[in-house]
Amino acid sequence: MIIESTQRPTILLTGATGYIGGRLLPALLSRGYRVRCLARNPARVRMPNEVTCEIVRGDVLDRDSLALALRGIKVAYYLVHSLGRNQGFEDEERRGAENFAAAAREAGVRRIVYLGGLGDTRDELSPHLRSRQEVGRLLRNSGVQVIEFRASIVIGSGSLSFEMIRALTERLPVMITPRWVSTLSQPIAIEDVVAYLATAADVDINISSGSDGYENGSAESRVFEIGGPDRVSYADLIREYARQRGLRRLMIPVPVLTPWLSALWLGLVTPLFARVGRKLIDGIRNPTIVRDDVAVGVFAVRPRGVADAIARALHNEDQQYAATHWFDALSSSGQRASWATARFGNRLVDSRVVHVEVSPAEAFAPIRRIGGQCGWYYADWLWTLRGVLDLMAGGVGIRRGRRDAEALVVGDVVDCWRVETYEPERRLSLAAEMKLPGRAWLQFEVVPEPGGSAIRQTAIFDPQGLSGLAYWYLIYPLHEMVFAGMLRGLATAAVGPKHPGGRVSSRTSGYRQSPTLSSRKSRGLASREHRP
Repeated sequence: MIIESTQRPTILLTGATGYIGGRLLPALLSRGYRVRCLARNPARVRMPNEVTCEIVRGDVLDRDSLALALRGIKVAYYLVHSLGRNQGFEDEERRGAENFAAAAREAGVRRIVYLGGLGDTRDELSPHLRSRQEVGRLLRNSGVQVIEFRASIVIGSGSLSFEMIRALTERLPVMITPRWVSTLSQPIAIEDVVAYLATAADVDINISSGSDGYENGSAESRVFEIGGPDRVSYADLIREYARQRGLRRLMIPVPVLTPWLSALWLGLVTPLFARVGRKLIDGIRNPTIVRDDVAVGVFAVRPRGVADAIARALHNEDQQYAATHWFDALSSSGQRASWATARFGNRLVDSRVVHVEVSPAEAFAPIRRIGGQCGWYYADWLWTLRGVLDLMAGGVGIRRGRRDAEALVVGDVVDCWRVETYEPERRLSLAAEMKLPGRAWLQFEVVPEPGGSAIRQTAIFDPQGLSGLAYWYLIYPLHEMVFAGMLRGLATAAVGPKHPGGRVSSRTSGYRQSPTLSSRKSRGLASREHRP
């Protein structure tokens, strides 16, 4: 069955604020679909640049809220998951699926697309995997055609599994590994998952019977198992991540670490909540491999291998740091706000903002001239000392200067940095080329505001193993002094002698982000006063 229409249908997307849904939304919009998002908190739906979609407030646990969202919808994506719930997540998932299935049938929906989890039903599945597959069955029982994808580990920047692999590998040179790290899985890259989901909106699956052996409530419904070409364990993923990051890691297997103890262990050394880690580990104990590869013949998607998926995740993370305005959530008043939903991986971030009563062009002028003969607007002697130490260690030092005192282009050298992103009068991103136990970026952005402009300065450090973390914290007092002083210097230079009546606002907000031992929920914003 194919969804026939003179124009592409309006699609309902649930879970647009989640990891998968947030990636799927721009993919659907780029294919020309009109998208309506169902969200409990509409403000959390992040729109792609210069694109808008309809947002309806609702909750799959509230049956009455679904009628308006499903009105006129022919294709709906069900990407709701209760993994973060402490108790009763199976009951909630069951109730949500039943509500959505009934409402979709009443609204005349012709196709539901759902993403579940791999796992052999003949095995004793974990509660997490069992619930994922039960949701698919409940949706199929509605009589609406359902395309259910079942996937194993999803590899992508910011994904739950990838963040766990990253944290374990970066922070533990020696790992005591329980048996579950040897369980086989068939990981799939996030780009390939999104490709499958986006294609499913109007693909003709041309199935007359459930010949795959699954019990389908509708003859037109179908379950597709999807995965990459490699069958690997978590231990293999850790080794591959370590190889690409240039880390040496030793894993010592032990047979006695229970899922409960493993969850507590993950809570100590990774950004995962212990309860989320428990559900994840329960699922990892079951092999999650593709037994029926019919999806390859139905969909024009050729999933990439594990090495490529990890490389893409690391590359895409860099692009997001260079291009994404993750700090837009910071209130202009510098008041405390929640960063519980932010995804910073293993990176450490120092971000500050100052308000100046000049135009964006005037605020950006000192940023454009930074480095070289102009200097760094504060404690140039410390920058010089850092360059000398870098030269002694075999690095580039800080004496390279810059090609032009005023103009910049991507690829230019600025002392010990290289221009990675440059948007005149708006943004400059510099990547460090000095010797470091990790990677570093220095970013500046100017945003117009009523009566002036805001200058945002952000330092980002991606530590390599324990030596990288030790480096950051050992020189943190110097960073605190230099970063604060540099922002004051930029603000003072922006106001300059041309504006004798101009002011630099004393209101400067700073954000410090670093890995915690328990969860990201303890991270937040810190405000402080500066008078440049």
